[in-house]
Amino acid sequence: MTENYYREALKKGQKEKRNRINDGLNPYLPALDDIISSDKVITEVKLGVMQVPTEWIMGTKTASRANAFAANFMPLLEEKSEFGIKWENLCKSHVEEGIRDSIKAYEYMNRYYVLEGNKRVSVLKYFDAVTVSAEVIRVLPVKDGSKEVDIYYEMIEFSQNTKINYLEFSEPGCFKQIQKLMGKAPDEVWTEEERSVFKTSFYNLKKAFHELNGESVNVTASDAMLTYLKIFGYQDLISKSNEQIKKSLLKIWEEVCLLEEKENIALKEVPQTIGEKRKEKFLKKLFKDRGESKQQVAFIYDKNPVTSGWVYGHELGRLYTQKVFDGIVQTQAYDDAMDKNPEEVLLEAIKDGNKIIFTTSAKLLQASLTIAIEHPEVTIFNCSLNKSHRSISTYYARMYEAKFLIGVIAGALASEDKVGYLCDYPIYGQIAGVNAFALGVQMVNPRAKIYLDWSCIDGAAAAEQRLLDQGVRIISSQDLKKTAVDERTAFGLYEFKEGKKENLAMPLWNWGVYYEKLIRSIMNKSFKTEHESSRKALNYYWGMSAGVVELICSKRVPESVKKLANVLQEAICDGSFKPFQGKIRTQDGNVLEGADGSFTLQQIIDINWLLENIEGVIPEFQALSEEGKETVKSAGSPNAEVGDL
Repeated sequence: MTENYYREALKKGQKEKRNRINDGLNPYLPALDDIISSDKVITEVKLGVMQVPTEWIMGTKTASRANAFAANFMPLLEEKSEFGIKWENLCKSHVEEGIRDSIKAYEYMNRYYVLEGNKRVSVLKYFDAVTVSAEVIRVLPVKDGSKEVDIYYEMIEFSQNTKINYLEFSEPGCFKQIQKLMGKAPDEVWTEEERSVFKTSFYNLKKAFHELNGESVNVTASDAMLTYLKIFGYQDLISKSNEQIKKSLLKIWEEVCLLEEKENIALKEVPQTIGEKRKEKFLKKLFKDRGESKQQVAFIYDKNPVTSGWVYGHELGRLYTQKVFDGIVQTQAYDDAMDKNPEEVLLEAIKDGNKIIFTTSAKLLQASLTIAIEHPEVTIFNCSLNKSHRSISTYYARMYEAKFLIGVIAGALASEDKVGYLCDYPIYGQIAGVNAFALGVQMVNPRAKIYLDWSCIDGAAAAEQRLLDQGVRIISSQDLKKTAVDERTAFGLYEFKEGKKENLAMPLWNWGVYYEKLIRSIMNKSFKTEHESSRKALNYYWGMSAGVVELICSKRVPESVKKLANVLQEAICDGSFKPFQGKIRTQDGNVLEGADGSFTLQQIIDINWLLENIEGVIPEFQALSEEGKETVKSAGSPNAEVGDL
């Protein structure tokens, strides 16, 4: 009986050898001694006996017996040889009672190389054993700053608390995310039961991943599991069978495939060319002639227009959209979604017949993603920046363009070379806005200093007072009133004069224009074409050239300064000038420059530094208010110092 096993194993080995020779590859097992040199190793650490993933046993410690096996660990020596007879005896032992003796192996970069027990490994691989008992010595590589080594050391730290050594990720930071998604503190130790349940669930997902031809995607099963957990949660994973996991994994397959893109976000800088007004008239007539119902569009708000200036701005955009598409589109608002179950609010909007949904806060992104996966017939947009998902698209405004122009005005009017900037949150978009403002000031007043403070620490009033105490009189603050009923009149750029605040200029988020153009792109199918022609996540990041960002100046701004701001605005719109171009010196003395002289949109989004003329810091995560922490968690931050998000 065992002779047939060896004969079959020998055929597999010979086939592997032929294939690898034809491909110009080494047909035999690699030897660790040939892979690494002493200058690449820090030290060796004895790990004791542990279960090792069989698929990660790659070769031998030395080259002495490597040629007895093909690269897949199947035998190559004759069936009646001493080697073949010993292999058959091991095979018989495994079939009758199982191989219990541990092998001895060296581990390097999460791959294993056998010192003793090559034939045991060969037999176990032949029978597709998942793990092998091994006495392991770890060879620690030199920390050279490479991504692979960084991920490896993250794995070591993770396995110290979990005793799990079978996860393999493509990017740094994933092990910490697993710990967080499990509801664990960074250094919390797992129980034996938790390890057992997790292992079963992981291998169920891994089986489903392979059944969906996961090998054709340049990501690992661990990567796929992390994506699954982010969308459905750990409790969902452990409660489902292999077949159920496979169905859920299939629903998010585009999200999994997105991981293999090196740059997985496609930033859309300008709207596609869309229908003319006459096409809109045609659509109205078509709807009327056919008796078709209007296109229903829902707007989901985390708060409501009375308590939130942010929501109030989007509500004005909704009303504008309703007016522009009169007779074609019917809009409906859903308030205070975060006070309810946001997923249920989205489901209610779908039940009401809405086929297009805008969720207007990053806090609603997770619910938007979950519902979009379950309802692919509905188009869902979330108002956030730098998010990589295929199931939903995101939209945001390049407000840094207006901040630059406001900086120009502030610098021109700062008589004492002091300007204040009151920022809300250290999130994507806002840190870029701070620096754009500083560049605008620097352009017209290189002597001026920008004094930076944050409302997300102890409130806007306290931050404003700190700026005043430093002698600052011109301040760039929140773009809009905090709420629709806020009695305060000073926002945007204002000046303290004789104990009173005088408005100078303000940026305008023109959400109505944004929604109008997005809805048109959906109705004329250009959005569908754009989505289907790309494998990346679509992030709409429009600015002044699209009409979604504007600058408003008061009569208090001198005409000469207005004229300069208008000239620069026109240059920004036609692309002849960009705020982030040329050499830029940061607070710590680094000189930065875009590859072609100007920064790309992604580089601007990822800005995590402050310009040399800024006095202040980006706050750490723990220093933020509770609301600030929640905002940063949902919106994301380019600065690692705000905490592990």
